[in-house]
Amino acid sequence: MEDLTIALDVRSAAPLYEQIYEHIKREITQGGLPFGKRLPSTRKLAEFLQVSRTTVDLAYEQLVSEGYVEARPYKGYFVCELEGICSLNTENPRKRKKPEQPDSGCRYDFSPRGVDLNSFPLNAWRKLSKEILMEDNTRFFQLGDPQGEWELRCTIADYLHQARGVSAGPEQIVIGAGNDFLLMLLCVLLGNGNVFAMESPTYRKAYELFDGLSYTVKTAEMDESGMRVDSLEKTGANLAYVMPSHQYPLGIVMPVKRRMQLLEWAAGKEGRYILEDDYDSEFRYRGKPIPALAGYDRRGKVIYIGTFSKSIAPAIRVSYLVLPESLMESYEKKGRRISSTVSRVDQLLISRFLRDGYYERHLNKMRAVYKSRHDALLEAMKPFREILTVSGENAGVHLLLNFQNGMTEEEAVRRAREQSVGVYGLSRYYIGEAARKRQTVILGYANVTEEEIKEAAKRLLAAWLEPVPPF
Repeated sequence: MEDLTIALDVRSAAPLYEQIYEHIKREITQGGLPFGKRLPSTRKLAEFLQVSRTTVDLAYEQLVSEGYVEARPYKGYFVCELEGICSLNTENPRKRKKPEQPDSGCRYDFSPRGVDLNSFPLNAWRKLSKEILMEDNTRFFQLGDPQGEWELRCTIADYLHQARGVSAGPEQIVIGAGNDFLLMLLCVLLGNGNVFAMESPTYRKAYELFDGLSYTVKTAEMDESGMRVDSLEKTGANLAYVMPSHQYPLGIVMPVKRRMQLLEWAAGKEGRYILEDDYDSEFRYRGKPIPALAGYDRRGKVIYIGTFSKSIAPAIRVSYLVLPESLMESYEKKGRRISSTVSRVDQLLISRFLRDGYYERHLNKMRAVYKSRHDALLEAMKPFREILTVSGENAGVHLLLNFQNGMTEEEAVRRAREQSVGVYGLSRYYIGEAARKRQTVILGYANVTEEEIKEAAKRLLAAWLEPVPPF
């Protein structure tokens, strides 16, 4: 019995049979009771532990049913070989050490990836979630349409028509868990042999994804209007990746003339497309919203991708791809093999969040919040006007500071960090040109309050207005 010395706690809420079962299971999984070891009979163990035989019978039956122990007629109970047995770690997760999360280590963090989660419409989200789950509809838990829920696709089609000027039917929309998945899906639809042209600097994650999938990626030069079409032509690319409503990270808004030139380029040869990433077009603080490039497309040359990560929350992994009709046949052949990566419940939740007006109210609120922070940051930068210029304002949730006094971004970032202020260099967004010295840093203001902006600006004054050593 020395192998089964079990300390039973009669005051515990756990039944005695369950305590016996847990002890024997733990001994088996940790190697204390090896394969083939015979367990004491239920009668002997009951006598030893001074419990009823029924209690031990229940514990043994549970172990047998889960495959930890086998009952051999007229011989007794023996430990089974554990190969193929699923064992769940039941350790209290609160007692485990939580992995370190990425952190700037700064008191004031102007991360360009930030989102204000304090303004998240939790009550509305909770209300809609409860309503959907109360509908008692088992279809929510079945595998849905690979393209996404029809209800959500109809809602997005209506939203795009009203807010972005994009005319597309729900049959052209594909729902996916984030832009990364949809970009990979698009690569499947387009097939091999394509050449992507991207701006530099650009959204690095998209570049790394295309490059990681062994596509040829070339850079087209930019000017104050965005991607230059003459440079794009020289790359020999058949796919141009652009962010015309608010280029990331430079913040350029592509004018109509350049948009028309891009559409003419796409129409110039068969198989050419423009991939429009409309990641944060909802946040514009001066003038009317800029219509999407896809809204001007009449020849089916623009592939449009949008997301709710910036406008609602990063964890809401719901994005959408609008395919031109010329790519729908490829989707039917290749794309439908891939199941939807967003749960049906989440899709219906987003649909009703848009349909019932919560999204519009949330956007209006966030525009006001972000505009106040945008204006506060511009005001806070006025004392720096002798050493830097500001660009990328009036849209999005970040600004660019361009130093005019010879200070490099590396020096600016280092000095700011010494004052516990996190700012970020522009060079990380360049393709193949990072080695060149640059004088620009990015300040995101989405998750920094107005008071924090004022306090951080005082620290940056101390950091940046000291004399810069000569090179």
